[in-house]
Amino acid sequence: MGFLEKLKSGIKKTSETITKNIEKVLNLDCKIDDEFFEALEEALIMSDVGVVTSQKISKELKKAAKSNKIENSTDLKPEFIRIITQILNTASQNSQPVFNNNLSKPNKVILVVGVNGVGKTTTIGKLAYNLKNAGQRVIVAAADTFRDAAVAQLEVWADRAGVFLVKNESTSDPSAVIYEAIKLAKTSECNVLICDTAGRLHNKKNLMAQLEKMKRIIDRFCPQTEVEILLVLDATTGQNAVAQAQEFKNVMEITGIILTKLDGTAKGGMVLSICDELGVPIKYVGLGEEISDLEPFEPEKFAQALFDFDV
Repeated sequence: MGFLEKLKSGIKKTSETITKNIEKVLNLDCKIDDEFFEALEEALIMSDVGVVTSQKISKELKKAAKSNKIENSTDLKPEFIRIITQILNTASQNSQPVFNNNLSKPNKVILVVGVNGVGKTTTIGKLAYNLKNAGQRVIVAAADTFRDAAVAQLEVWADRAGVFLVKNESTSDPSAVIYEAIKLAKTSECNVLICDTAGRLHNKKNLMAQLEKMKRIIDRFCPQTEVEILLVLDATTGQNAVAQAQEFKNVMEITGIILTKLDGTAKGGMVLSICDELGVPIKYVGLGEEISDLEPFEPEKFAQALFDFDV
């Protein structure tokens, strides 16, 4: 199965919901007026796109209709797709992971953050598998020392991915685990270090302090290393995930987002809100339970799969 087919299958629930809501309005075969755009905004909001982004799409579509002298609603479909793709592209330019070629080891460290329950542990396993298959040499650090069974769960996924796991069950200090992982990376062939972190919310000051300490350890012992902070969000929570991402962004420099469980929800319209309101690139999407079901986010193909109607 090709990527586009897998994507269409993976976001089928979202596509069916959003296409049904939007196409119902665009197929009215009616005059384009204020009443039409109000109906379109309502359809977008019902598709979990969010108020702010829905209003922006409506505003841009109104401009396009005026400049292109479009008078009938059915003729707006190509412009609608163009605007959606533009929103997805704006935030996601250069969203694919870039691995520099400096001589330091590791030359990339990825801190994976997110609250408990979003699928962070399984995502790390999938990410490690993805990067390994792309030719990267990966080590995973089990630095979530706060949650019971977190290390054991990550060990299972690291084994499935075929990558080495650094753990230290004798300490509750996650930074100590990070330090040991860095030492191993420097003396091995590893060039990518993926670090699990405790599930945390923006108001958990002690956990945030631990994350800052991890970052200082990495900066001190890997000064030339590119550091990414990837936030894992559960797509089934819809607009709540957007609000959660905003809170994280308020307190740390998020470099990218991984959306999990996109195959199990009709609330995937929130992808547009994330790209439009947060300006943080979506780097990967989870489209299933298998270890291979984590795919790099491709804006154009996502738009094509999301709005599966004739233009």
